[in-house]
Amino acid sequence: MIHPHTEVRFISDEIGYGVVATQLIPKGTITWALDKFDRIFSPKEMEEMEEPYHTILDVYSYRNNKGHFILCWDNSRFVNHSFNSSCISTAYEFEIAVRDILPGEQLTDDYGYLNVSEPFDCVPEKGCTRTRVMPDDILNNHKIWDEKLISAFQNFLNVEQPLANLLDKETLQKAHSIAKGETKMDSILTCHYYGNGVEKHSK
Repeated sequence: MIHPHTEVRFISDEIGYGVVATQLIPKGTITWALDKFDRIFSPKEMEEMEEPYHTILDVYSYRNNKGHFILCWDNSRFVNHSFNSSCISTAYEFEIAVRDILPGEQLTDDYGYLNVSEPFDCVPEKGCTRTRVMPDDILNNHKIWDEKLISAFQNFLNVEQPLANLLDKETLQKAHSIAKGETKMDSILTCHYYGNGVEKHSK
């Protein structure tokens, strides 16, 4: 489920539509959490689907570390890619804002940690040397993303968390413990699916 203070808006002819904040979403806020309405499809189910279902899953879903395709039921599926994303996935099936997201600003993900199976070119971004999303991006960038997540978790207890009730008790307790510095955060690398031909290594 996407954060309630968001809506879908037209961004540009090149990008299309995206999800933007309708009011300030502070750093450390849960911006998305897997919920009971989100659909999970196995690779076999994906292969057996006819068009246009196969295409819809290919465009709008992401893959978890088991290789399953996750299709979000709400506006979450319209979150665009950015190499300097405002949100980052955690190892706990929720995403967190890694900086303040201002009203009218997009909520974005780096698709490099969403287990893409094929490289694809992206809209160039100012000040960024990456121009393609690659299947092994998480292996090369997880330390950078972990640093941003650790910094964001330090704000976790100081901001409103309207999506916190979607987390199970154990996950919420762990998030609190990480925020207090009592527990080490699991790396985003645990989100990687190793069955797509990408070797298990990191730089």
